[in-house]
Amino acid sequence: MATGCQSSPELTMEGLCQPQEAKSEVTNQLLDLQWKMGMAVSSDSCRSLKSPYIAVTLKVADQSGQITNKSFEMTIPQFQYFFKQFKEMAAVIETV
Repeated sequence: MATGCQSSPELTMEGLCQPQEAKSEVTNQLLDLQWKMGMAVSSDSCRSLKSPYIAVTLKVADQSGQITNKSFEMTIPQFQYFFKQFKEMAAVIETV
């Protein structure tokens, strides 16, 4: 069954092909994911934080096509757990 998707040298969520069956059950679609690593160096309550974090922005389209951006930050332990969960998902996908 041809999906009409073409491979692209730039990997973005918008460029990924998705089976029609999976799309029909999803209420929102992830269009893009942007991330950056930052370092909190100080705040009004602490002069020397030196605390790394990961900032993530998700670009999501709802069923009507309205696009919204959702942003959040993760500590390094939160990111490590997030990464572990994605590795587990990838392992399950490999068995399909």
